[in-house]
Amino acid sequence: MTPLRIGGVPEHFNLPWHRLMEARERLGGGMIWRDYPEGSGAMAAALRAGQLDAALLLTEGAVAGAAAGGFKIVSLYTESPLIWGIHVPAASPIRGVDDLRGRRYAVSRRGSGSHLMSFVHAREQGWPTADLDFVVVGTLQGAIDAFANGTADVFFWEKFMTKPLVDSGQFRRVAEFVAPWPAFVVCAADAALARAAELANLLRDVFAAAAELAAERDAAATIAARYGLELDDAREWLRATRWASRPGIDVEHVAPAMVQLGALGLIGSEVSAASLLAPLT
Repeated sequence: MTPLRIGGVPEHFNLPWHRLMEARERLGGGMIWRDYPEGSGAMAAALRAGQLDAALLLTEGAVAGAAAGGFKIVSLYTESPLIWGIHVPAASPIRGVDDLRGRRYAVSRRGSGSHLMSFVHAREQGWPTADLDFVVVGTLQGAIDAFANGTADVFFWEKFMTKPLVDSGQFRRVAEFVAPWPAFVVCAADAALARAAELANLLRDVFAAAAELAAERDAAATIAARYGLELDDAREWLRATRWASRPGIDVEHVAPAMVQLGALGLIGSEVSAASLLAPLT
C-alpha cells in the first residue's frame, strides 16, 4: 500500500514521528514525512491540494482550516497547550504587552498559528482586531529577516524554538502567551479518510514512541542536540509537554478555539464543532 504522506513543522514536538519513521525505514517500510517550516497555513493548503494525507496542525489553525473545507480533524496530538513567546527585535523600544498595540505583526502565513494567535491575544487585551497589521514572512528565518530589515515589529512563535535567538541577542521576548487549548491536532485530507484505520494504527505507534521518548533518561539531551536547544530549556519543554496516549478527538478539545475564532469573525456561526471532526476511533 502507498505510504501515508504526513506533514509537520520541523520542531521538537514531532520527534516521535521521526524516530518511528527511522525505525520503520530500517525494517523496510514506513511513511513519507514532509517538513513545513511555514506552519499550519501551509499544511492546510497542502491537505486541500492532495499533497498530504495527514498533518500535525496547531489547533487554532486546524479549526479555521477545517471550517473552510478539504480536511477534518481526526485526533488530538498533544494534550498540553503551546507556550507562545511574544518577540520583538532586541533593539526595539517595545518593553511590554501594552506597547504592542498598533504594531506590525510578522506571521508565517495567513491562517497560520502565528496569524491566528495574534488575533486571539489582541482580543484578550481588549484591542480592536479589524485593523491589525500583518506582514507575511513565510518562516522563522523570514521573521529574523523582517526584524533585521525593520519591516515587522512583533512575532509570535513557540518560545523554546526561538530561545536560541533570544540568547544570541537577535530577539527579545517581552511576554509569553499560553494558548487556552491543546497545542496540536492531527488532520486528514477528505480523500484520506478512507484510510482511517491505517492512520489510527500509525498514531498508536507514534504515541508509543512519544511515551518511550518521554521516559528516556537522556531525552532532554537528545532533544537539545537535535534542535539546538540548551539542555535546561529542553528539560523545561519536556516537563511542559504531554502527548496524547491514543487516537481520537472530542468536541471539548476544539470548542474553546472555535469560540475565540467565531468571536473574531474568522469562522462562521453556522459551523459546528462536530462538523470539523472525523474521529478515527
